[in-house]
Amino acid sequence: MIRIANAQLWVHDQDEALAFYTQRLGWEVRADVTVPELGNFRWLTVAPAQQEDFSVVLMAIPGPPVMDADTAEQVKSLMAKGFAGTVFLTTDDCHASYEELRSRGVEFTEAPEERPYGIDCGFRDPSGNALRLTQVTMAGV
Repeated sequence: MIRIANAQLWVHDQDEALAFYTQRLGWEVRADVTVPELGNFRWLTVAPAQQEDFSVVLMAIPGPPVMDADTAEQVKSLMAKGFAGTVFLTTDDCHASYEELRSRGVEFTEAPEERPYGIDCGFRDPSGNALRLTQVTMAGV
């Protein structure tokens, strides 16, 4: 069986992203490895503690030869607009999770709102990546 192990988010600053995901969201570090042979490439992953088989890679935007300067600027521009991808999170109580995360300093772009599929709200990480927090109430979603 093929399963998803990791998903990747581009981040401007891996240390800033690490602080956000661990201190504000309460996630844990799964891997933080620097590989000198690859130009000090840093493999940094985080995930919710209770979700053991999945993690999010907090990937620094690379320079040449991996990514040319124009492409890097395009990625940064999309991130600033919140359109470089979205991470969808679920919770049993959207209102309670919203209040908990706000108390930890997470700034929301949208407060919890009733939707056809449940209760949903949104926020962004320090790099501009969009995150949605949803309490699913409709079966099959």
